[in-house]
Amino acid sequence: MHLAAAIIAAAAETEHEGNPMLATLPAFFIAAVVFTLLALVTASYRNVSNRHVEHAEAHAHGEHGHHDHETGHGH
Repeated sequence: MHLAAAIIAAAAETEHEGNPMLATLPAFFIAAVVFTLLALVTASYRNVSNRHVEHAEAHAHGEHGHHDHETGHGH
């Protein structure tokens, strides 16, 4: 049997369940919920840099108070 004949035979044997859009609606809603949750997590980190402006400016000017050791973990 040729490949094309096998594909045609397999397509003829499958049952059609009506509207394929209705069969994919659960996957759409699951994806919509997941992306909405990811968007909320992303939006929650939107203002993090503005909350620590004083701390960032102190590090930029070298006023962070950890001058007692030369090597370390970068703080």
